[in-house]
Amino acid sequence: MESLKKGDVVAIAATARKVSEAEMKPAVEILTSWGLKVCFSESLYEEENQFAGSDQARRNSFQKLLDDPKIKAIFIARGGYGTVRMLDGLDFDIFLENPKWIIGYSDITALHLHLHKKVGYSSVHGPMPINWLPEKIHAESLQFLHKTLFDKPQEIKFAKHPLNLREDKVSGVMLGGNLSVIYALLGSASEPSYANKILFLEDLDEYLYHIDRMMQGLKRAGRLENLAALVIGDMSDMKDNTIPFGKSAYEIIADTVKNYDYPVIFGAPAGHEPKNLSLVFGTRYQLKCGKEILLKPDL
Repeated sequence: MESLKKGDVVAIAATARKVSEAEMKPAVEILTSWGLKVCFSESLYEEENQFAGSDQARRNSFQKLLDDPKIKAIFIARGGYGTVRMLDGLDFDIFLENPKWIIGYSDITALHLHLHKKVGYSSVHGPMPINWLPEKIHAESLQFLHKTLFDKPQEIKFAKHPLNLREDKVSGVMLGGNLSVIYALLGSASEPSYANKILFLEDLDEYLYHIDRMMQGLKRAGRLENLAALVIGDMSDMKDNTIPFGKSAYEIIADTVKNYDYPVIFGAPAGHEPKNLSLVFGTRYQLKCGKEILLKPDL
C-alpha cells in the first residue's frame, strides 16, 4: 500500500452505527490540515434505527469507495455494531487494481479480518473520526496515525507487564482486533487463519465471564494453539456480576493460554482508550522483550 501524500483524496464511510455531520466535523478539519481532500460515502448520514442506513445502502456506498481509483484511504467513521451485516457481497476485484488504506478498530475488526481473508491486504487498526476530539483521544494517537499513513508502519514501545508469559523474540504477521468480534466470526467466511500470526486482542464494556467464555471458545476451536505470539491491548470498562468472577480480564486471558509455548504480552497501548496507537494488520512485526516491550514492523 502506498503512503499518503498531500493532495490525496480520502473518504469517510460508516459501516456500522449512524453518525451526524457535526460529529464528523472535527475529523474533517484534522484531515484537511494534513493536506488531504475529504469526501464522504453516499450513505454516511443516512439512518435506519441505530445503523447508518440499511445494510444494502452501507454496502453499496462502501463498494463505490473501494472501486474509486481516486480515493487513497477510507476512514471508518465509528464502530458500535453492524459492519458484519454488510460484508457479504463486497467485491474486491477493482480494489486490487487500486488498493487503499482502510482505517478503524472495534467493530471494524470484522472488515479487517474479512479483507485479510479475501485478498490478504494490510489495513490499519487505528483511531476513528468519531473520537477525534481532544477529550477523547491523546494527541500522540493522531500523530502516530499520521506517521503510519504518510510514512510507514511505526514501532510501538510499552512497559513490561507482570502477567507477561514466556517473553521472547519472535516475528509474525499482525492480525486481530476486538475479541468479541473475533469470537463472533468463528467459522465464518470472514475468519482468517491465526496460525503463526501475532494475534492482537482488545475489548470494551464486557462482563468478565463473557471474556472467559470467548477465550474458552477460541481455545476449544483451536484458534489459540499455533500463534507466534499473543498481544493484549486495552480491556476497558470491564464489568462484573454481584458474585465476582474472581479474576481480571488480563488474568482470565493469562490463565487460558498458560500452557502454550508462545509469548503472551499485556498492556499494548491500543484499543478503547485515548492512547490508541495504530497497528498495521497484515504486516509482519518483530516482538522484542527486554526492559520494555517493542513491536517493530519488519519492513
